[in-house]
Amino acid sequence: MPLSDGAALPEGTATFLFTDIQGSTVLVQQLGIERWKEILDTHYRVLREQFDAFGGAEVNTEGDAFFIAFSQASQAVAACAAGQRALYAYDWPEDAVIRVRMGLHTGEAALIGNDYVGLEIHRAARIASSAHGGQVVLSDATRSLVEGALPDGVSLVDLGEHRLKDLSRPEHIWQLRIDGLPGEFPALKSLDKTPNNLPTQLTSFVGREHEVAEGLRLLDSSRLLTLTGPGGTGKTRLSMQIGAEASDNFKHGVFFIPLAPVSDPALVPSTVLQAMGIHEADRRPPQDQLIEHLKEREVLLILDNFEQLLPAAPYVGEVLKASPSSKAVATSRAALRVYGEQEYPIPPLPVPENAAEVPLEELAQYEGIKLFIERAVAMKPDFTLTKENAAAVAGIASLVDGLPLAIELAAARIKLLPPKAMLERLKDRLGDLGGGARDLPERQQTIRGAIAWSYDLMDEPTQRLFARFSVFVRGASLDQIEAVCGPSEEVSGDIIGGLETLVEHNLLRSAEDDEDARFFMLHVIREYALERLEAMPNAREIHARHATAFEELARLAAPQLTGADQKQWLDRLELENDNLRAAQSWLIGEKDEAGAAGLVASTWRFWQMRGHLFEGRQRAEETLSVVREPALRYTTLEAAGGIAYWQGEQATANDFYHEALDIARAGDDKRLLANALYNAAFPDIIIAESVERAEKELAESLELFGELGDDAGRAKVLWASADLHYMKVPREWQRAIDQLLEAKPIFEKEGDKFSLAWCLYTLGGCYMGIRQFDAAAEALNRSLEMFRDADDRSGIVLLFDQMALLAIAQGDMVGGARLDGAARALEQASGVGLIASRVTIEPELEEVAKHLSESQPEEWAAGQKMSVDEAIAYALDWKPAGARSAPS
Repeated sequence: MPLSDGAALPEGTATFLFTDIQGSTVLVQQLGIERWKEILDTHYRVLREQFDAFGGAEVNTEGDAFFIAFSQASQAVAACAAGQRALYAYDWPEDAVIRVRMGLHTGEAALIGNDYVGLEIHRAARIASSAHGGQVVLSDATRSLVEGALPDGVSLVDLGEHRLKDLSRPEHIWQLRIDGLPGEFPALKSLDKTPNNLPTQLTSFVGREHEVAEGLRLLDSSRLLTLTGPGGTGKTRLSMQIGAEASDNFKHGVFFIPLAPVSDPALVPSTVLQAMGIHEADRRPPQDQLIEHLKEREVLLILDNFEQLLPAAPYVGEVLKASPSSKAVATSRAALRVYGEQEYPIPPLPVPENAAEVPLEELAQYEGIKLFIERAVAMKPDFTLTKENAAAVAGIASLVDGLPLAIELAAARIKLLPPKAMLERLKDRLGDLGGGARDLPERQQTIRGAIAWSYDLMDEPTQRLFARFSVFVRGASLDQIEAVCGPSEEVSGDIIGGLETLVEHNLLRSAEDDEDARFFMLHVIREYALERLEAMPNAREIHARHATAFEELARLAAPQLTGADQKQWLDRLELENDNLRAAQSWLIGEKDEAGAAGLVASTWRFWQMRGHLFEGRQRAEETLSVVREPALRYTTLEAAGGIAYWQGEQATANDFYHEALDIARAGDDKRLLANALYNAAFPDIIIAESVERAEKELAESLELFGELGDDAGRAKVLWASADLHYMKVPREWQRAIDQLLEAKPIFEKEGDKFSLAWCLYTLGGCYMGIRQFDAAAEALNRSLEMFRDADDRSGIVLLFDQMALLAIAQGDMVGGARLDGAARALEQASGVGLIASRVTIEPELEEVAKHLSESQPEEWAAGQKMSVDEAIAYALDWKPAGARSAPS
């Protein structure tokens, strides 16, 4: 529809208004085309009168939507209030009541012809799309300008921060409350309504409206939608946008799973579990756990960069078959070829065939041109599309085939080269793609050529920094970059300056957390950079530096994983898990026994506490296949035994631990032998026929630690021995309590939070055994608080289980049912295998617990539905009654 003859479009900072009619599609079906046109025209007339009256400049209309710009925010707010009043006052037919949602945002955007370009326009549109019919919402930027100058009868309601579906940073949203009109609306249509891990994006999503709509349509009629195309076509960003737009349809969540760092198809199921925040289960393969978790849920999985993992495609089919309400979106350079797949080849962005014949204002509407302008303005705020540079900009977008990443790489050079010079250089570079790229598909050659062009414009030290950075998987901090990519005289006189150059030119991206800056590469750029690295004479040295850096990080972290700062270090290893994985793979490939064994020994506790048990076991066994030196083999066996123990595979843990014990007995290191005996006792405690051997192992270990004067070692053995007396038949509750009370102050003195928490767990169970319920609750509460603070799901699961038994022991079937329901839900999600494999402690109580889902179905189901945080709060708030205190 043509622009109205109202106010001129404001330049610079303006307030942007987007509106549309709620439920317009349904209305068209109900009313028929002719009646709908009449209603739509009336809606245009009613609103246009109000917008014109308050100085609104009509940018355009499309379908049932307005896009209006105001030079003053106060006028925009007044126009919205007047517009809503006019709509509510109009005498609509009973079957055609019109309710319009409106969204306002103030910011600066470039005016090109009769349209605006810039991030603020997208922001305004997204704010409007979060609202409901009859509602007016505005950004905090607009609120700050109008709160002292609101029209009569209008006030502001704070709706809080919301992540909008453009995946940008959260926006603080406000609502206009207009006297005499409805003021209560449902929750905003934001990403906060649905569980998700969709990454926050640093740049706007330009164009692709048709592709998003088509993707949603195809997803609606299929179970697996695969977006295909070469690197650089924007498949990843498009998949996330489709997921964001579809989020309301998947009540249990939308989860983005980046697969680029994964090279082993067998790791796909565990990678999906980790991305969903589900810790791997005990003895079952991750694929079985994933199917079990999803079978009753409605989830959308976004599987990004699947092309190197195509043998894992059947996993996807199995999951979707088992979970009929779930769907998946995959991005790949090739289709997955599984039953029910809908492939959607992603086209390049539209660019003009003959820019000279296209008017300037129409040229800016092409998505490829619009993307160049937005990214160029971000680099050079005074850049604009003019008659002088329009043909060159269009030529650049056409030359790179409309590939989004190639356009962004070119736009990033706008401070260095004007469009005409940029076009000439690109022509030269893309005319000779060479470098082994000619056997690739045409568009893949184009994106490689665009990266190569940008690479060639850098000086040699920055090129080396770029290539060396590719050794990192999913990013690195500045300290890590300096350690691996330096020394500075080789890569750049100033590494920070080199990084700034790479970020400026879109070859690196940066993100800041609360403590540090982190840099990362897009997958397709990293592929190119890795090729450049492997062509360099010192590539092996860079890989070795990377492995050393992360082996050192793991070594530093290992003693901290059980101490006062355990959560901080666990979180740090979680952040670096892909780098740790890459380092381990390289060390095994190099048959570096010391490095591989050291990394496994340092990280196994992290794998256990954060639920990476399946992969940890695989890594440990891979390492055992190359480690022969006895001392190194000992540490690897210790790690493998620990992982198998937590998986509930006690016979396997027994084999690993006793081979390690044989190595320790063959040497003359008393501390090593004492520790090996301590480890070997754990599966023996659980394996009924081995309990007597466990007693002997623990007695010998305790004696050795005593000879060494190692109080920390003695305390661990006392706890393990108490565990044995607590579990063996007949129960020796008091003997176990005495040992635990001896160990407890040592753990407190040593700052060993991990051992202290488990000591308190066992102590609580012992007090429950002798019916001292207040003392049991106090010990279990303290233990749960410690596991909560570390986010140790293994401990939390067992605490829920134990606290459910405590509630049952005191006759509280409701509390017992809720806690047991929470325990079983988290047991399934977390992967802890010890509940199933441990010795039965309280047979009568556990028999009652087995039937709680039948005897207390509503309360048990309520426990199942609680989040982990809700269940922890419930457990800590629950109080036992009528118990005696135990000695301190």
